[in-house]
Amino acid sequence: MSALFTPLPLRELEIRNRIFVSPMCQYSAIDGIANDWHLVHLGARAVGGAGLVMIEATGVSPEGRITPACMGLWSDAHALALAPIARFIKQQGAVAAIQLAHAGRKASTDLPWKGGKPLSGGQAWVTQAPSPLPFGAGYSTPHALTAAEIDAVAQQFTDATERALAAGFEVIELHMAHGYLLHEFLSPLTNRRSDKYGGTLENRLRLPLRIAREVRNLWPAKWPVFVRISATDWMPDGWDLPQSIELARRLKDLGIDFIDCSSGGLVPEAKVPAAPGFQTPFATAIRREVGITTGAVGLITDPVQAEHIVGTGLADVVLLAREFLRDPYWPLHAAQRLGVDLAWPDQYLRAKPT
Repeated sequence: MSALFTPLPLRELEIRNRIFVSPMCQYSAIDGIANDWHLVHLGARAVGGAGLVMIEATGVSPEGRITPACMGLWSDAHALALAPIARFIKQQGAVAAIQLAHAGRKASTDLPWKGGKPLSGGQAWVTQAPSPLPFGAGYSTPHALTAAEIDAVAQQFTDATERALAAGFEVIELHMAHGYLLHEFLSPLTNRRSDKYGGTLENRLRLPLRIAREVRNLWPAKWPVFVRISATDWMPDGWDLPQSIELARRLKDLGIDFIDCSSGGLVPEAKVPAAPGFQTPFATAIRREVGITTGAVGLITDPVQAEHIVGTGLADVVLLAREFLRDPYWPLHAAQRLGVDLAWPDQYLRAKPT
């Protein structure tokens, strides 16, 4: 019996296995609106046997996008375009999920395959952050949000949540990782405010917890809400695992169901010791200390590796990103490797190994 292919119950959802498609930006939207690329890309991973398919970081406002080609959910037209994607994912037996995000000071950049540098001239827009500290060389100084503007950002997250529900998604994930806006509020390296949103840990937690509370209250009680965190900044005096454990504890108290454990992304000079499974210990520690369901992400590529993570309780779930880009049918191939007789789509049965 494979732990990796054991269903995962979360509230009233039963997710068919423990293999999730991690949110991966495709930089292919037009004015934030999803199109055929997203339907085919995401639909293929659902056909390929993933338990949950997560839509990429989706901006809650135009200025909250990383690039001009990133997904958005700030209007009903955006929800309308996403609805067929959510519907197709569910038709294939997977759970349809979406990550809501605001890029903060890392917004207004070019596409990665065009260099990913900060935009300039008429293409650029004013970025937002807790404090006026640029991300790095060549980046503009972000606008430090006022208290009223922070209220507006919180409202943008709740508005996007309502649209995600209308579009047919079953899971919301809030992006509090990788140096984007909510992570910027959490870390003392980027949050130098002197008001109620900065300084102490309690103050730095205030906006992320507020948004989590409001989204949880809006989202149907039968369905889970996830949060992605960077468990550490990999920098002295930055955000770290003990603070992440406290954040996870507070999120659990608010009714958050799942912590998606990543790391880094806050500052360009951080030295990240990337290696197979290097972030799994964060998921293990938070699972153990908080008693909340966790997911491990980061250089997980081999079915035996994934089975070990779930089967030994290091995490409840594995989230794959680049490996799903290389192989949309990774779960089907993993099942074969682990000796699991996984159901294939009827249309593909003639090719199923016997």
